Amino acid sequence: MFKKNKLHLQPVLISSVNELPEELRERLDISWAGVFYREFFSRLDESPFSVLYADMPSRPNVPVNVLVGLEYLKAGFGWSDEEMYDAFLYDLQVRYALGYDEFGRGYFDLRTLYYFRERLSRYMQEQGVNLLDQAFEQVTDQQIAAFQLKAGLQRMDSTQVGSNIREMGRLQLLVEVLQRVHRMLNADDQTYYHEALTPYLQGSAGQYVYRLRREENAAHIQQIGEFMQRLLSELAAGYGEDPIYRVLERVFHEHFKLEGDKVATKIGRELSAASLQSPDDLEATFRRKAGKGYRGYVANVTETCDPENTLQLITKVQVAPNHTDDTDLLEQALPHLKQRTNLDTLFTDGGHSGPGPDVVLENLHVTQIQTGLRGHNPDHHKLSLSDFAIQLDEEAKPAQITCPQKQQVALYPGRLNKGLVAYFDPTLCQACPFWQAQKCPTVVGKRDGRHQLYVNWVSAHSSQRRRRREIQKTEPHNLRAAIEATVRSLKHPFPSGKLPVRGLFRMTCLMIGSAGMINVRRIQRHLIAISQSNRSKDSFFASCRPLVNSSIS
Repeated sequence: MFKKNKLHLQPVLISSVNELPEELRERLDISWAGVFYREFFSRLDESPFSVLYADMPSRPNVPVNVLVGLEYLKAGFGWSDEEMYDAFLYDLQVRYALGYDEFGRGYFDLRTLYYFRERLSRYMQEQGVNLLDQAFEQVTDQQIAAFQLKAGLQRMDSTQVGSNIREMGRLQLLVEVLQRVHRMLNADDQTYYHEALTPYLQGSAGQYVYRLRREENAAHIQQIGEFMQRLLSELAAGYGEDPIYRVLERVFHEHFKLEGDKVATKIGRELSAASLQSPDDLEATFRRKAGKGYRGYVANVTETCDPENTLQLITKVQVAPNHTDDTDLLEQALPHLKQRTNLDTLFTDGGHSGPGPDVVLENLHVTQIQTGLRGHNPDHHKLSLSDFAIQLDEEAKPAQITCPQKQQVALYPGRLNKGLVAYFDPTLCQACPFWQAQKCPTVVGKRDGRHQLYVNWVSAHSSQRRRRREIQKTEPHNLRAAIEATVRSLKHPFPSGKLPVRGLFRMTCLMIGSAGMINVRRIQRHLIAISQSNRSKDSFFASCRPLVNSSIS
């Protein structure tokens, strides 16, 4: 039965916290623990989590804000589950952050947290809603409002995060799958396939590969492919619904193809980036970036960046298989970001651009400014479309264009509605120095002599992105640059950017938790800076959690 946690609003008279000297109590209150309690724990709305519990009279749940808080602390400090649980039991700062003033209160077994994660995961699979993500956004929106931050300007960047899986070569992966197929079989079938499977069961999959010479790999891969085809045919009736059988089926179709009745091995370039990287993580994918290969996921982070803000907060965290393009992540994030924060200008790098996001950006009236651009740079000896300013109408469609000489004309649909065309006054164009120097991209019409400029939909968007980029270069500050530090902070609790979990859901939960702790730490630094600048802590302590019976020592 779901019940909100209100016990933390009623501090006890005699507690471990109140027994501390006053100076230590004040230090505890301005530490990360006090800020976490006020700015995250107390702001968290537990109501959305009620769907995880039975609505009939029964034993009340362990407080949701405690369980969610532990998930965020685990991610923010990079703890294992055992370290997190020990900190909950014996660390006064952690207990204070979770609303407990003394040791011994609120005890529960660690498996309670495991059951909570299981419910969260099941709800995500059934409803498509990550309640931890929803909680992060709800708390962050309240933090933005409380500190009166402007969220119209934001910046976005993505980074690679590794799943907790072994890096396997192709042959090692195939052998690993066969070993798991053997464990799937019942005793009779294990006996039936004993002779065929024995070569692959002598040690680990890595040891199997180690015993081979490199030039022998191709023959062994082909042999495994033929054996896998046999297994798929013979085991379908009895094991077709087993998860291991489905992994076998997936791996076979990813690495092999049928040419008539024969099995052929796919060559390297025929393998998809979405192909299975490990039987332990069915959602991890492969991506090569800057000459380096990554196995796992991509995290996309958005944060405020208005120079007038006294602090900046992360507003959105997305995690997806790492073969997902940045443009897809941008397109998915925009509508909700606009609704929550009234976003109007977004700073990104060159990877977050494409026809899909362009349409969404225009419909939402959000301006994108990029610090880098895909594609070739235009010829600087001639004018390009980016030298022309394109104005949009109320429906966010290109309506007018202005040349470098300030001649403004309307844009009309081109032939077969494949693009747009602008007609410039020939009298003004003939006197233009760019036309005289043969630098102008317009062409003279054969019928009426007007100077015409043809613009397709894709080039209209890309040229204006380049134009905004060139204007941004003249600004004294690069507002996107600081997000590189945010990305580093997000992965800092996890050595080498490799998370200690597997699967999209758990990876997402840890990235969200890490982002939540970054926001808490930023708020703490901000409050300390205010306290130091005022040379008085009175204004700060006035907003702090009241200490009950502070005279007790």
